[in-house]
Amino acid sequence: MERTQQITQWLETLSPQRAFTLTPASADASFRRYFRATYADGATAVIMDAPPDKEDCRPWLKIQSLFAAAGAHVPAVPASDLERGFLLLSDLGQTTYLSALNADTDSASQLYSDATDALIAIQLTSRPGELPEYDRALLRRELDLFPEWFLGHHHRLELTAAERERLETVFERILAINLAEPRVFVHRDYHSRNLMLSAGGNPGIVDFQDAVYGPISYDLVSLFKDAYIAWDEEQVLDWLIRYWQKARAAGLPVHENFAEFHRDYEWMGVQRHIKVLGIFARLYHRDGKSGYLQDMPRVARYLRQSAERYIELKPILRLLDRCEERQAEVGYTF
Repeated sequence: MERTQQITQWLETLSPQRAFTLTPASADASFRRYFRATYADGATAVIMDAPPDKEDCRPWLKIQSLFAAAGAHVPAVPASDLERGFLLLSDLGQTTYLSALNADTDSASQLYSDATDALIAIQLTSRPGELPEYDRALLRRELDLFPEWFLGHHHRLELTAAERERLETVFERILAINLAEPRVFVHRDYHSRNLMLSAGGNPGIVDFQDAVYGPISYDLVSLFKDAYIAWDEEQVLDWLIRYWQKARAAGLPVHENFAEFHRDYEWMGVQRHIKVLGIFARLYHRDGKSGYLQDMPRVARYLRQSAERYIELKPILRLLDRCEERQAEVGYTF
């Protein structure tokens, strides 16, 4: 039986007397799909369809419980069928931060303030042993997506032995800085497509099933160096300072020196940008999902900005120059 029909029958079993219509709500980069049930009385609910042979709902449910306990606005789960991979969720609405910000950029400072407040609430409840570790092995696997998929498949670059050696040195430096950061609960995709506008100011948070225990600056990179919308660096720096001030006041383990905190944030960004470029390339070349191609130049610009600031990242800059067919600039530093 087709899964949409199974969902319809499941909902009819849950509420035999309630007529409803079922429409697609969204899909993500995994095998999950989401449907919205609209009932005759105007009420709505969202159904997660996660085929059990491809997705496991249990991590999502555990993280939902952890984040809800922190006071985060995550979907409630009135009913579930784990055997078939169906979850009935409360509806957090249809207005993402991305659509709200595109419609009204003047709302940005308030929305990002709300988002960092929600993030701090989650981080304050962090404790080891609850979520998978964002460890060296996982961080490294993500970095390796860059030479394989972005450089190799997407740009058809064949690296020389010397280039591979220099890239390896850069990756080791990135990992050393990332792994030295204080650790908290990390959403891993805390950005404008996964935050929902909420009348109460506490943003709805979705797509958290890959959450881990890892570097404290990671979700800030996702939020402020967003693959889907960009802001002036001066504005982002102001928002980052405001987060840092609130985090220190709340007792989170951020550096006392903002410059050190900002350095960690920048290098965490390098890891994420490298990963995202690899993932977007893989989604296109392996999975046939072309929608992410339009966002790759934005992510590459973030990576270039950071690579231009730190001499240790010059090998990354040279590779980006090759990808973009730029002539490497020659200059002198005195």
